[in-house]
Amino acid sequence: MSHEIISKIILTILTSFLLVIAIVPLIKRIANQIGAVDNNIGGRHIHKKPIPKLGGIAIFLGFLFGYMVYGTHSSTMNAVLIGSFIIILTGVVDDITELKASTKFAGQVIAACILVFYGDILLKDVSAFGIYIDFNILSYPLTIFFILGCINCINLIDGMDGLSGGISSIYFLTIGIIATIQGRLGLDFILSFVMLGSTLGFLIYNFHPASIFAGDSGSMFMGFMISVIALLGFKNVTMTSLIIPLLVIAIPILDTLFAILRRAIKGEKITTGDQYHIHHQLLNRNISQRGTVIIIYLIDMLFATASIVYVLKDNRLGYIIYGILLVIVLVFVTKTNVVVDSKELKKKFKKKKNSK
Repeated sequence: MSHEIISKIILTILTSFLLVIAIVPLIKRIANQIGAVDNNIGGRHIHKKPIPKLGGIAIFLGFLFGYMVYGTHSSTMNAVLIGSFIIILTGVVDDITELKASTKFAGQVIAACILVFYGDILLKDVSAFGIYIDFNILSYPLTIFFILGCINCINLIDGMDGLSGGISSIYFLTIGIIATIQGRLGLDFILSFVMLGSTLGFLIYNFHPASIFAGDSGSMFMGFMISVIALLGFKNVTMTSLIIPLLVIAIPILDTLFAILRRAIKGEKITTGDQYHIHHQLLNRNISQRGTVIIIYLIDMLFATASIVYVLKDNRLGYIIYGILLVIVLVFVTKTNVVVDSKELKKKFKKKKNSK
């Protein structure tokens, strides 16, 4: 790797990092003045005092500035900018007034459609194990579903200081490393390191004890950019390029799947909030907030390391690490209430037994 590329990476990260550090105090003041503050204390909410939101604006401005300095103009990037602006606008309004879930979802769909239909950023085909699949017309709904999935995975896991920002940072760093070593120095390379600088700058203020939250504006934007960078790497798609970006964000994906299963079993709406997310399960074992977040970081880093090893060095070693992580996940599911509340199941079973 040349010194020129290393210098470019460092400068790209520092540019957005320093801008975000500089503007977060201003964003906090604005959030407090306009009432964009999280006042929900107790219950499933972990924080113990009101915290300003709108951290997403700082992350977005860091991204925008970094792109202006190091990016190049293209119709693809126009679609990314327009889509990200819609996501940020939707999130900011929600952070201030709390939009209906359907309204927020509509904003996400519009942003996704702009990427797909205007930017022509599509998951068109995939080849694996000697099989080639051309999605044809299905590529449009599949890509939109993928974008919405990434947005809501990060949005759902954003329940603890530094969690969504840290997981997103690990993702951007991992994809940046893979792109650099493979010599792919295009748009996904630039966006990965610009976003890494922005999220790391935000984490200075968001790691426990947080003085500002990302809000829906931040979590949705980070999820949106994760989907963008993943899709940009889907040119000449193979199963490896399809799965690797998803494995890097395995924790938020698993947390989302567990939440859907859990709420389906209970007969609740998917949007219903609860205290059974992965981070809640760790907190219930008397692990501190910082400890919980660090544990999740470490597991996510293992997924990221497995992905880097698999893509760049040794497929077998990658499989071994993935296998170990799968066992850890299965043990976690059986030992916690992340999918099914064992106490509630026992109560239901006793009621049925007594009714007979």
